[in-house]
Amino acid sequence: MRGRDLPRTALAACVVLALATPAQAQFGGIGNLIKGVKNAQKLSESFRKISEAEEIKIGGDLAGIILGVAPLIKDGPKQQYINRLGRWLALHSDRPDLPWKFGIVETADVNAFSMPGGYVLITRGMFDKMRSESELAGVLAHEIAHVAHKDHLAALQGSLRNSALTGFSEYATGSGGLGALVKTAIINAGKDMFTRGLNKDDEFDADRTGVVIAARAGFSPFGLPGVLQTLSAAGDGKGYALMTKTHPLPVERIERLDKAMGTRMDALALADVPLPSFTVAPPPSAPKAAPAGPRKPKRKS
Repeated sequence: MRGRDLPRTALAACVVLALATPAQAQFGGIGNLIKGVKNAQKLSESFRKISEAEEIKIGGDLAGIILGVAPLIKDGPKQQYINRLGRWLALHSDRPDLPWKFGIVETADVNAFSMPGGYVLITRGMFDKMRSESELAGVLAHEIAHVAHKDHLAALQGSLRNSALTGFSEYATGSGGLGALVKTAIINAGKDMFTRGLNKDDEFDADRTGVVIAARAGFSPFGLPGVLQTLSAAGDGKGYALMTKTHPLPVERIERLDKAMGTRMDALALADVPLPSFTVAPPPSAPKAAPAGPRKPKRKS
């Protein structure tokens, strides 16, 4: 055998050995390799940075979960007010350019929710508990801080990491069956997030950042601590169950804020401004019918 024929002979031997190997073993190895590559791609997807367009799309779908259970209250002046106040606060956050949207939803439960992309909803029960504009600003600023920190995106990606679904691009553009699968997974993860809550450290960070946002916007930084005192006094009362389940205890949040704020915010303890009055004036009463003209006397027959 000549030396130059050795490679060809070796190749032929490899082919013979491969043909002698059971088909399942051959293709099982290749299948496992392909599966491993796909899993690596999925894992990479679950860690990658979500684009702003994808974030806004995710937030809109998650807002739909809340609005499907509790629609917006039918009160135009209040909705306009909450949007003006919320957008003013958002301008003083680290993400002022998001298309922020705020709303009050129809439920007596005391709570507030935020979603990626700049969606913030507060319940009618929470709104009615506010004693001043600074308290309302503190609640909204806390939720704005969650969006600015991308806390929900991190929680969602962590939940989806187990299923490791790819296709965020298809989901954002609304194309392809894969996008629909990802949307379903995100909706399910969002429902779980709303019922379980975020990481406690995320809540403490949002408290601290919320106080700063409110102060930057010209509100008393003690508005949020005031709300937490109200929540602490309420305990496990009616309408507080979900708030209590998804957030650290108000007392613990107050203690953390007190340590973080110290005396540095004392100079910003502005007088609390009461919430605007939204009492709708009763419609004007219908004008009385004009009195009939003098009757003509009847002729005597």
